[in-house]
Amino acid sequence: MPAAEAGVHHPRGLNARKLMSNPSPQPAQAAGPLVELRQVHKSFQEGLSERRVLDGVDLSIGAGETVALVGRSGSGKSTVLHLISGIDLPDQGSVHLSDERVSSLSSEQRTRLRRRSIGFVFQFFNLIPTLNVEENVLLPMELAGRLDGESRDRAREALEQMGLADRLGAFPDVLSGGEQQRVAIVRALAHDPPVLLADEPTGNLDQETADRVLELLLDQVKRRGKTLLMATHSQAVASRLDRRVRLHRGRFDGDEGSPS
Repeated sequence: MPAAEAGVHHPRGLNARKLMSNPSPQPAQAAGPLVELRQVHKSFQEGLSERRVLDGVDLSIGAGETVALVGRSGSGKSTVLHLISGIDLPDQGSVHLSDERVSSLSSEQRTRLRRRSIGFVFQFFNLIPTLNVEENVLLPMELAGRLDGESRDRAREALEQMGLADRLGAFPDVLSGGEQQRVAIVRALAHDPPVLLADEPTGNLDQETADRVLELLLDQVKRRGKTLLMATHSQAVASRLDRRVRLHRGRFDGDEGSPS
């Protein structure tokens, strides 16, 4: 899932567009599930045949939950994340984020919703190569019209918490994999979204670095009270989250654990 699909463009600096004077409002906390899929179906055309990926799935995630979406490669985990974010749309059924029916919004409305309410952590980092560490982190706040002195201070504090205080001016090509993923985590949370979607966030890291990055990610999520849905094939990673939901042959065939 490229960064541009998440509503992120590739300017060469943070003065590339005029900032909005007022911050975008956060959606109200819903009394029911924060994220919900209702009887969602999704298929993809492969040559002359059609491959059904999701076959009438239901999923509810409450505010503050951390949920692991587990399954084999190709089982549809990334598709679920794309549908929740509005990058893709279901063939049937509906997708809801707080009080928004994501699957009924226009493309422009879905982009605004992503910029306001969703943070992404990708397997391959997806940092903007022409921006340094600090600029990468500040970009989502600029796009959401919420970049000011206070938000800059919060971003620098978050980078310091992640052990990156001395890397603010560094560009992605000189960072290690673990450093890039830590920057990506800070960037995903910078605009204070209620929902964080992570697609195999430790899948491209060695075991020691992956363990450290996962620890830092979960610490930031819990510290900030965010809702996390993480796609992973790793049972060890999944066991660290509140719930584990298994996707198999287009359906959820198991839901283990309970909200903490």
